[in-house]
Amino acid sequence: MNKVILMGRLTRDPEVRYSQGASQTAVARFSVAVDRRFKREGEPDADFFNCTCFGKQAEFVERYLHKGVKVVLSGRVQNDNYTNKDGQMVYSVRIMVDEIEFAESKNASGGNGEGGYNNGGYAGGNNAPAASGAGDGFMNIPDGIDEELPFN
Repeated sequence: MNKVILMGRLTRDPEVRYSQGASQTAVARFSVAVDRRFKREGEPDADFFNCTCFGKQAEFVERYLHKGVKVVLSGRVQNDNYTNKDGQMVYSVRIMVDEIEFAESKNASGGNGEGGYNNGGYAGGNNAPAASGAGDGFMNIPDGIDEELPFN
């Protein structure tokens, strides 16, 4: 099984390109910094992972994600080895993203009104209205609405 789940912040704005041919496909590349749970003296505080996604997810990344946004993603690890100009083999890995979502609200990330995603937005395009009221990301449900809810 090859499955990875990461939560971290984008280290730079995503780079998005479109494939050539009859059906152009978006390809997004970005890097995510993931804080280490246990930090030792003299060791880095975070690990950095290069990530790639395609199609609709790449278009989502292009439109809504930028440097500093906290995301949670799942995907698989893939070898990204190559031979450099000196003829030496360079070994690295890349995360091929299957799913990606926001990991915090726009307000918590210090959003400045750009991007257009709602609080706790979802990569699948959830366009539910943002919660009004408390400002904690939860919607206030008015009293007496129990009769109208389809579940109980």
